[in-house]
Amino acid sequence: MKSRQLIKINHMELDLNDLQMENLNEERAFNYAKELKQPVLRDELEDFISLATEEGWSYRTFICRLLSKEMDVRLENRRKQRVRTAGFPELKYLQELQREELPKDAQTALPCLETLEFINEGRNIVFCGNPGTGKTHLSIALGIKACLEGYTVFFTSVSHLLTQIRECRSQKSLRQLELRFQRYDMVICDKFGYVSCDKEGEEMLFNHLSLKAGKKTIIVTTNLAFSRWGEIVKDKVLVAAIVDRLTHKAYLINMNEQSYRMKETQKMLKSNEKQLYLNTLIRGT
Repeated sequence: MKSRQLIKINHMELDLNDLQMENLNEERAFNYAKELKQPVLRDELEDFISLATEEGWSYRTFICRLLSKEMDVRLENRRKQRVRTAGFPELKYLQELQREELPKDAQTALPCLETLEFINEGRNIVFCGNPGTGKTHLSIALGIKACLEGYTVFFTSVSHLLTQIRECRSQKSLRQLELRFQRYDMVICDKFGYVSCDKEGEEMLFNHLSLKAGKKTIIVTTNLAFSRWGEIVKDKVLVAAIVDRLTHKAYLINMNEQSYRMKETQKMLKSNEKQLYLNTLIRGT
């Protein structure tokens, strides 16, 4: 029979063999958690054991609370992953908006849009108006909120989308791109109207936008009124079809107002003028 080797820790006698086995199990649990990709079990097991001991949890309560924390961490990681893979050029949020500075149409529509009900309804949004009035900020902010609430989002500029389609076509992977494009709950096409399309580009753009027509949401930002889209898409029949598909049941938001950046510049100039006037008064006294 194997003799027991006892050691004293904090006035308690512990079996050395039991202690070694406990350490071995701790190492195994860490490795299992790492392999199973369970960060809470890997990093917080000791904290959970201590809390369970203090509060007298049952085994079922212990497992349930550990798995609940694991699920919370996993859901948060998924939210972050959706934001990362959406391709936003920068992170902009709805709470950062100075709503009183937005054009009137946007101020009126925003309470409805931020519910994200338009995604469930498969409705599009077209932000149309002058540069610097918040079109891209609004589209990114709505896209990020959608990511955080479980929707899949893809952000692209129209010129980048056309480049991507051409590259996939040359590599014979266009079908995979189309399938991916169809699966997104929301696609944001930024800056329509900044670069004109050739005949091939017009057809490719129409085909891709048609994949989502009436099924999933597209947000378009543009500095051109619909009457001027013929300057970008030369084929009159095609431009009429694009406008028809994008605007069907869509939110059309007029963003024509003075640029936010211009307003800031004017405020700064007025502030400088006021300071110069005060300085003149001070020197005069």
